[in-house]
Amino acid sequence: MTVTTDLPGITTVLGISGWGVVSPYGLGADEFTAGLRAGRDVTVDAAELTDEPVPHPRAYALAGFRARDHLGRKGTSFLDRRTAFAVLACRQALADSDLVVDDDNRERVGVVLGTSVGSLQSTSDYSRDTHVQDKPYLVNPILFPNTVLNCAAGQAAIWHGLRGVNATLAGGGTATITALRYARTMLGRGRADALLVGAVEEYTPHMAWAGSPGSDGAPATAGGEGGAVFLVEDATAMRAAGRTPSAEIVAVDVAHTGAGMDVATALAGLVRRMLRDAGVAATDLARVLSCGAAEEERALDATVGRQADRSSVTGVAGDCPTAAGALQVAVLLAHHRRTPDDGSLSLIVAGSPDGTVGAALLRGTGHGSRNHR
Repeated sequence: MTVTTDLPGITTVLGISGWGVVSPYGLGADEFTAGLRAGRDVTVDAAELTDEPVPHPRAYALAGFRARDHLGRKGTSFLDRRTAFAVLACRQALADSDLVVDDDNRERVGVVLGTSVGSLQSTSDYSRDTHVQDKPYLVNPILFPNTVLNCAAGQAAIWHGLRGVNATLAGGGTATITALRYARTMLGRGRADALLVGAVEEYTPHMAWAGSPGSDGAPATAGGEGGAVFLVEDATAMRAAGRTPSAEIVAVDVAHTGAGMDVATALAGLVRRMLRDAGVAATDLARVLSCGAAEEERALDATVGRQADRSSVTGVAGDCPTAAGALQVAVLLAHHRRTPDDGSLSLIVAGSPDGTVGAALLRGTGHGSRNHR
């Protein structure tokens, strides 16, 4: 059996009113969209990123990225890379939206980010210092906040003056879908009016080695980094106010494999149920994006077949499981930005080795640009 975690009574459709993206293609929705269209090689020499040995000589990464270049010098000296990505992507999403955050609504606007373990680099470095620094273990206390799971979401809220819901969900490969589902619950229950939702991931030697192994035992895909954040609101409330979302998240759900069930079977069951409940046929899907795992492809073969435009996000950011879901959504929004499609439906799917699977159904609105009116 597939054990679903969907909550009854929450049917809110999420409207995306703005989005930001940090990726090897560039910073911001416009650069990302242009980079996808050009289809250029965005890998860099991994030696530019780390002195540690890594399984691939190339990496999908933002070589030369410095937080101070994009966020200023004040307050960025001790931000880790992942937190800087999150703060920047949130700023971009707010700028891309027509929602103005002020003292009247800032307590109703929050941040929800997906993650695996937070900043693995910060945690590893801090742990190492406790062993190698001179007694009494002269670690730098200023760096400790970077090791906290909720650091990125907390810093994003502080930087942008947001006092609403603030949460980090550890979802691994389904991090973004888990965060979107949580956001739908918060909006549906009236806990917030708007939420910045997404996931980011930094390139580290640890994650590069942790990728899915190829035939020689090394990860089959070069490691990567990046992420995206989306400002989501209740789509019905947006339309009532005369605003049109860039896209709508019609359905989002996660599930877990039951006894004796593999990830592919569980994901296929979730996709079938989601399409059925939404009244959507597989032939109605214009685009389908996966994270590139073989289990996901098998699930899609069994449910939507090959008639839809199917692709993987690995060509955008390499093996970047935590942020893959966010980049899937960003790819779809980039498509709408350059060729708006009224009513076109797209599906994103994700799976995790621990048995968690997720899917989301998105609908274009024909308003891919910043003008929502």
